[in-house]
Amino acid sequence: MQFKKVGVLTSGGDAPGMNAAIRSVVRTGIHKGWQMVGVRNGYQGLISENFQPLGVRDVGGIMHQGGTILGSARCLEFTTLDGQRKAVRNLNRHGIDGLVVIGGNGSQTGSYALSKLDYPVVGVASTIDNDLCGSDITIGVDTALNIAVEAIDRLKITASSHQRAFLVEVMGRDCGYLALMAAIAGGAEKVLIPEVDFEPEDVAREISEAYDKGKAHAIIVVAEGAKYNAEQLRDYFTANKERLGFSIRISILGHTQRGGSPTAYDRTLASRLGAGATAALERGETGVLVGMIKSEIVTTPLVEVCNNKKPIDLALFELQRILD
Repeated sequence: MQFKKVGVLTSGGDAPGMNAAIRSVVRTGIHKGWQMVGVRNGYQGLISENFQPLGVRDVGGIMHQGGTILGSARCLEFTTLDGQRKAVRNLNRHGIDGLVVIGGNGSQTGSYALSKLDYPVVGVASTIDNDLCGSDITIGVDTALNIAVEAIDRLKITASSHQRAFLVEVMGRDCGYLALMAAIAGGAEKVLIPEVDFEPEDVAREISEAYDKGKAHAIIVVAEGAKYNAEQLRDYFTANKERLGFSIRISILGHTQRGGSPTAYDRTLASRLGAGATAALERGETGVLVGMIKSEIVTTPLVEVCNNKKPIDLALFELQRILD
């Protein structure tokens, strides 16, 4: 298929490096002789026909910026078949004959829906959760991880000064990758993730053991989607303070992990995946996700991406336990 005009949109939660990916898609597309169009506010932009021509200079000076210049918004209408058909009609009416979607699981579910309607679409793996099948690492992970580790390093200083335990909650509703890697890199005493069952008493026992070993502090990293989140654990420890013999503080990093300037790694990864997306379109390979596996840019059918859950390497969980 010969493309003349190609759109690009970002969807779902923003991830540091999305702008670098937009820049790469636009500039490599223009290099191939295509007109490039930005779709504002994700899938909502497809429904409302919020399209913006993008030239080389329009994406200049954005690589270092966090967030996404195209914006992202929820769109309930697009979750329906009628909404998806309306999106395809709007794309066709504006002569946009291909689309690149930069985002995570929910975003690529939308990509898959468009591909099932025979619309040419290619996804780009971008989520700080790193839970997409088809890519060893996704855009935004490295930056979010570095932010989490910096926070842990800072909290360790205060925790040591006051001989205190801290619960540090990081993002990861369904996947504990970010929490696990932050715990290893930050030298935490314990990590709590959705993939591994635990009870508050288990955490209390390990904190006590850490103090028995002579440690002046205890850092427990908690994924937001763990069986008990940081606030629930704090409430449990507060209610049982006299019996357990210690108090605990929490620090919820939240959306700070999404903000800030992307690392050099995320900028480079985004540039490579964006270029991989336009290359896939050029060779007529659509209905796929562009990711990186073993340092190579590869494509994976969206049907596989959307129907499989990326497993976490529990050997890393055991490594963290040994290293604490």
